[in-house]
Amino acid sequence: MPKGYLVATLDLHNPEAYAPYRDKVPALIEKHGGRYLVRGGAVEALEGQADFSRVVVVEFPSVDAVKAFYNDPDYQHIVPLRTDNATGTLIVAEGVGG
Repeated sequence: MPKGYLVATLDLHNPEAYAPYRDKVPALIEKHGGRYLVRGGAVEALEGQADFSRVVVVEFPSVDAVKAFYNDPDYQHIVPLRTDNATGTLIVAEGVGG
């Protein structure tokens, strides 16, 4: 079964109010078998335009595990801390291989 990847591209508008989200998410990711591959390092566009300042990539055992993380009531409870203080996209992508 291919791994699943959660990819977020974000532009933070209120980093202080976003901080509690950033602090609470790692335990929930771990709960669902995920691990960070990229978490907010420097971003540079090599082609096109990067209209975001933060990238997060999390590897999970499967796409189903990504969805279980996203739909976890504990995660959904803190989603407004992200959506009220940042704009961006959150996608799930299936990895290659098995």
